[in-house]
Amino acid sequence: MLRFIGKRLWDGGLTLAALVTLTFFVMRLAPGGPFSRSRKISPEVLANIQAAFHLDEPVWKQFARYVWGLLHLDLGPSTRFRDYSVSDLILSGLPYSLTIGFWAVVVASLVGVSLGIIGALRRNQPADYLAGLIGVVGIAVPIFVIGPLCQLVFGLKLGWLPVGGSGQGWRSLVLPVLVLSLPNIAYISRLTRSSMIETLRENYVRTARAKGLGGGRVLRAHVLRGALLPVVAYLGPATAAIITGSILIETVFAVPGIGRHFVDAALNRDYPLVMGITLLYGALLIFFNIGTDLLRGWMDPRLRHGR
Repeated sequence: MLRFIGKRLWDGGLTLAALVTLTFFVMRLAPGGPFSRSRKISPEVLANIQAAFHLDEPVWKQFARYVWGLLHLDLGPSTRFRDYSVSDLILSGLPYSLTIGFWAVVVASLVGVSLGIIGALRRNQPADYLAGLIGVVGIAVPIFVIGPLCQLVFGLKLGWLPVGGSGQGWRSLVLPVLVLSLPNIAYISRLTRSSMIETLRENYVRTARAKGLGGGRVLRAHVLRGALLPVVAYLGPATAAIITGSILIETVFAVPGIGRHFVDAALNRDYPLVMGITLLYGALLIFFNIGTDLLRGWMDPRLRHGR
């Protein structure tokens, strides 16, 4: 097991290093720069500003300086928000993204798995059709349509929930969490249903039934463990994507998360902020992928031995 963990950590570290290198140089290849959209300034002032952010140095030296800062946990200053460092901006938006993302993952997992189980056990029945309908709606209708509809119905018409912001505690989280979780509910329910149908046909499930075990015990002890392996594999990258925040969700519901910082940084060529958020996303993606690999290895020992 330790060898399995060590290999995943080594692969994750190499992936993160490649991500940092690729993102750094691709950002420099894009036309424009951090100060190309600023008001017209004299060449002398521009040269001083670029020197202050070390943008006048060769690219390889800028990269070496950035890597040295990373080794000291320094993401550098933002070129867009002059009074803030990249760490300050990420820490200010991350709690909102983490809170909304965490509850969206919980809701999507519980509801999606439940609908998938119902659909598999009640195939071609009204419950299965209802679960399929929810899945189709969640996948086909985009977030920027569902979000305003929920605001209109639950916020403006019924007045049950706020339409945006973050100043009303848990009530401010309900609509963003539901809208963000809906597409993942659809994917998880469809994935659970198809996986459970395949697992129910496995020989070991038939053997368990032939031994006289009850349907509930067979489901809990044999079917679910095998059927949930694809769902666990899906939840790794999905959790990272959800927790880092949906740009559309944060825009529609005026949530001050890190997604809006990322868009603003990309448009304004804020190199340090783009690098910092990309690094955060990559680290979360690798972390959750490793976590799901370990969980799948525990659920199915064959995976730990590469079978």
